[in-house]
Amino acid sequence: MKFYTFFFASLLLMSCSDKSKIEVDTIVTDATIYTVNEAFATATAMAIDNGKIVAIGSDGEITGKYESKNTVEAEGKFIYPGLYDAHCHFYNFGLTLQEVDLRGTKSMNEIVSRLQAFQKKKNPTFIVGNGWDQNDWAVKKYPTKADLDKAFPDIPVVLNRVDGHAIIVNSKALQLAGITKDTNADGGQIELANGEPTGILVDNPMELVFKIIPKPTRKVQIAALLDAEKVMFEHGLTTVNDAGLDPDVIHLIDSLQKAKLLKLNVYAMITANQKNIDLYLKKGVYKTDQINVRSFKMYGDGALGSRGACMHKAYSDKPGQFGALLAPIVGLKDVAKQLAPSDFQLNTHAIGDSANTVILKIYKEVLAGTKDRRWKIEHAQVLREADFDYFKFGIIPSVQPTHATSDMYWAGERLGKERLKNAYAYKKLLQKAGTIALGTDFPVEEVNPMLTFHAAVARKDSKEYPKGGFQIENALSRAETLRGMTLWAAFSNFEEKEKGSLEVGKWADFVLYDQDLMKVPENQIVKIKPAGTYLKGQKVK
Repeated sequence: MKFYTFFFASLLLMSCSDKSKIEVDTIVTDATIYTVNEAFATATAMAIDNGKIVAIGSDGEITGKYESKNTVEAEGKFIYPGLYDAHCHFYNFGLTLQEVDLRGTKSMNEIVSRLQAFQKKKNPTFIVGNGWDQNDWAVKKYPTKADLDKAFPDIPVVLNRVDGHAIIVNSKALQLAGITKDTNADGGQIELANGEPTGILVDNPMELVFKIIPKPTRKVQIAALLDAEKVMFEHGLTTVNDAGLDPDVIHLIDSLQKAKLLKLNVYAMITANQKNIDLYLKKGVYKTDQINVRSFKMYGDGALGSRGACMHKAYSDKPGQFGALLAPIVGLKDVAKQLAPSDFQLNTHAIGDSANTVILKIYKEVLAGTKDRRWKIEHAQVLREADFDYFKFGIIPSVQPTHATSDMYWAGERLGKERLKNAYAYKKLLQKAGTIALGTDFPVEEVNPMLTFHAAVARKDSKEYPKGGFQIENALSRAETLRGMTLWAAFSNFEEKEKGSLEVGKWADFVLYDQDLMKVPENQIVKIKPAGTYLKGQKVK
């Protein structure tokens, strides 16, 4: 009798013990988890339910309290919060996947060869290409339309420079766009030779050409977004900040997400024209678990590579050229004044030191008396010494570390020795602002976030040049860089309570690596690839 009493009591205890464990969707064990919380603590396991982290700690703590039919045994791998790209052009990148890729070309002859191969394969009636950069050529001068006219006399050709602030077009495109030597070039430049357009257009005049490019069909738009998403997940990116979208594309992204066809998280910056401002000030901030529409993207100036960035003093390698603001100061200020009383952020492209001065002064003026607005300067590439202090007023620098390592070969020629000291000054910006958001600006740069990480901490390109690092005093630590690609990027979006670190109550967006980003030798960083990418607890790559 005593034996049976003991036996049934043991069964009862075992049953109670099993029921005492909480059933969750997923348990992750045997990992080194960088939580990126305030203490930058690590853990080895976490429990996930309904897409969110419900507990994080040691293997014993998690498996002792939780059970799941789905256990991810990390086998010693390293886990980080899902990576952000705090400034990119996700939709446009997807479109480039449908067009001609000109990145890495070394001459106009190579460009023509790629275009001819595309023509033979696709038989298009209009050719668009992206990614050429004359700074990579043996002769670092803008091309002309001559080679394009010879190869494509009857088909319009439009080729976007890598920075998106200059194009080369053929005569057919100029003709269709109605561009002549007498066309107004305010806010940009129409290059002339012997009194006629060379085919090079910089900044605002480009819009005349863009109007004649056939608009992508809905089928092409959807393909662009889905193709781009695959690339994001391959690189461990779970949230992208798309820097400049029109309402139609924002609505399409939202629709695809609701239909469970697009999973990626998107922070959408609305293109800041008056029509869009009127629409969204009436609608207000729009947010779901996947899309966050709470900011406008404004352009202050052009790019340094095309000498469109607006400078206080002339370019060192082209006396008399200062670049240009893309709108009058009164117009830039008007946009800021309209948005200041709203809940929307304003994120402004500013590269040249003059453009940064103008935008920072406008921000300070219109935001006076407000709190926690988190308006951003996108790029903050070249600044005067006195202007760094503006970032103490809650303005967030959103920068792209690979711009420094791409531009370092020629930036000194553009800026001169003294101005270069305060260019790509990420550490100095962080010290003033207390936070910094890191991105790539793809497709201007490569998507790969490991290039971002490496450029930020080593100040070298993927070939480990230069020895000792480019202006190494502005390198970020590995912890700062990881924060800039996760929690600080989330903070810049008002998303830090839901994403950016691996903490209880936040979405289980994370990425696994075989090697430790915090400890691997610098020259190995660019070789690291994700072993798995998870979004809301579900494996997407």
